[in-house]
Amino acid sequence: MQTEAINPLHSGAVAPNSSTNPEVQHRHRRRYLMLSVVATVLTVGVVLLGAYVRLSDAGLGCPDWPGCYGHLDVPQEEHHITAANAAFPERPVDVPKAWKEMIHRYFAGALGLVVLGLAVLAWRYRRRPGQPVLLPTLLLGLIIFQSLLGMWTVTLQLKPVIVMAHLLGGFATLSLLWLLCLRQSRWASPVPRGPVLHLWGWLAMAVVIGQIALGGWVSANYAALACPDFPTCQTSWWPPMDLREGFVLWRGTGVNYEFGVLDNAARVGIHVIHRLGAVVVMLIVGGLCWRLWRTPRLRPMALVIGAVLLIQITLGIANVVLVLPLPVAVAHNGVAALLLLTLTTLNYLLRPGGHS
Repeated sequence: MQTEAINPLHSGAVAPNSSTNPEVQHRHRRRYLMLSVVATVLTVGVVLLGAYVRLSDAGLGCPDWPGCYGHLDVPQEEHHITAANAAFPERPVDVPKAWKEMIHRYFAGALGLVVLGLAVLAWRYRRRPGQPVLLPTLLLGLIIFQSLLGMWTVTLQLKPVIVMAHLLGGFATLSLLWLLCLRQSRWASPVPRGPVLHLWGWLAMAVVIGQIALGGWVSANYAALACPDFPTCQTSWWPPMDLREGFVLWRGTGVNYEFGVLDNAARVGIHVIHRLGAVVVMLIVGGLCWRLWRTPRLRPMALVIGAVLLIQITLGIANVVLVLPLPVAVAHNGVAALLLLTLTTLNYLLRPGGHS
């Protein structure tokens, strides 16, 4: 008697499906999380390199984009440098500054490829439970816009509003990538909270973002040393300043903004407003930490946020007292990013679903 082969498609048996296999889903989720973490770490590097390039006055180290004097690397051979100087007579080759700018671009390009990979994988596996799609797609769009801002930073010769927007775009990319990591992690579960604490979390996030924007405006207008003393500014608690001129966002095109175009009074006004913003951040974030301390489960977050805030204030004061040393200034940018990430984490923990 011949035995008929059993076809699972006709016998009612369900063939194994990798998209519904828990083990396969777990493996995919873990790999996607690892790629998200890689992108986040890479973004930290891009943000710090961007600060280093800006603060070391290398933002126009390459006068063209995306290459450098028409090359994909920095011209170093004598005949290449001669040709580059002939092509860009207004911007002679400065090899160290050009390399700073190009290394930043290499890192940014690598980040773009990783985010593209995240978006492609998200759409490929969009039917799998728990696979984020909207956030990776949004991140890809943001990276493309960041590339445009990077190009305009060069072609518009460090226009302050573009430089500030590019800085904010980098911080936004970092925050959203960290949010992507949090959404795939298993430890970041909702914490019971009340509406008042939730409001404080978002308020703290808003004032920190505002202060980061002010910091970018200070840097883009070369106003960091407009007040060389602390806590006073030019030996006065309220020195002469021109706020209207200091906060003109658009001054037209065709202007080279390297080393700034504002007079002393306008730069003083920008610096003083940034200091006042630091006071607001200290009060709001400090108040948030006090409220977090009253919730036992959130006390570790209170300690972390409070410590990062204290370090950031210390670095800001050190920038003035020590006359803006490059390592301290770059660290000031890095700790600002860390403060934003801690607040992103907190607001994720306080997300809807965490009500008691």
